[in-house]
Amino acid sequence: MPKVVGVSFRLGGKVHMYDPEGLPLVPGDEVVVPAARGVGYGRVVSPIREIPAGEMEETLKKIMRRATPSDRERQRENASRKEEAYRTARGLIQKHGLSMKLVDVEYVFDGGNIVFYFTAQGRVDFRELVKDLASQLNSRIELRQVGVRDEAKMVGGLGPCGRDLCCSLFLSDFDPVSIKMAKEQDLPLNPSKISGICGRLMCCLKYEVEAYREFNSRAPSVGSHVETEQGKGRVLGYQVPRGLVVVELEAGHRVEVPVNGLASRKEHRVKKGRRGKPSGGDGGAHD
Repeated sequence: MPKVVGVSFRLGGKVHMYDPEGLPLVPGDEVVVPAARGVGYGRVVSPIREIPAGEMEETLKKIMRRATPSDRERQRENASRKEEAYRTARGLIQKHGLSMKLVDVEYVFDGGNIVFYFTAQGRVDFRELVKDLASQLNSRIELRQVGVRDEAKMVGGLGPCGRDLCCSLFLSDFDPVSIKMAKEQDLPLNPSKISGICGRLMCCLKYEVEAYREFNSRAPSVGSHVETEQGKGRVLGYQVPRGLVVVELEAGHRVEVPVNGLASRKEHRVKKGRRGKPSGGDGGAHD
């Protein structure tokens, strides 16, 4: 079976598979590889592994070499030149009066191409801008329009949970997220509570939704009467991450019972469609 190693060109970026070409690479190693725009400088993010030949979608490109001291120096120079290119582009965008927001600049490793990423409400005629950029920076210029999620991924920041954005750390692709996922997790449907800094629904709504769906298919509705080992009672809420149902017994005190430990439950949450407010911590979504 062929061996592959995963390489990413930026933190949290898409992982590309390469043939390690016999090099004993480990995560964290810096490498020079063939890329879509010529030569790329990346970092190994997944260890070498074997995959069945039938799972190969295309011919693997081979790792060119481990990064040398001169490669690292070039990468540092590109990072320095990137700041200059960003300032130049910002000035020219204002000069041409274009309705676009510059998000990021990427120097292709060999220095022949510069890619400018921007957001805009609609189509932008940037032909004159490209000419001026090419003239001032003496490089081939490419402008790429991106969405607000891609902008958040490139710029980074802190989510409502206080941690770095998932998209800027490890999410290489954006999976579809729907308001239904928030409903299934009994989350408040206030947009400010379930939206990320990009203004879209938080990606983390998808992380726990399958666990909630499985729990909801077995749990009784809030207010329904159930029978536990301690006696009969009424369902008050849930501790979904722990797989527990909060029950108030006829004797007056509350117990937490595993959802599998309920002797009878005639009404299920998915049948009634009722949303019970969890009692205590409910493992809400994080960004």
